[in-house]
Amino acid sequence: MGKILGISAFYHDSAAAIVEDGKVIAAAQEERFTRKKHDPGFPDYAIRHVLELAGWRLEEVDGVVFL
Repeated sequence: MGKILGISAFYHDSAAAIVEDGKVIAAAQEERFTRKKHDPGFPDYAIRHVLELAGWRLEEVDGVVFL
């Protein structure tokens, strides 16, 4: 399966998650970083955070899923 970055944005509660070989490694909602309740924007901060938690660089991601 590989390394997957999941992104949810432009609706209610944007977020990012990291999945490796079918297991969730890290997940975060953008509102945690922007302090905007139900932040619908692109999850820049959440993406950076989950990549850091996983110890990955964006170049190491095998695929991106947008929900």
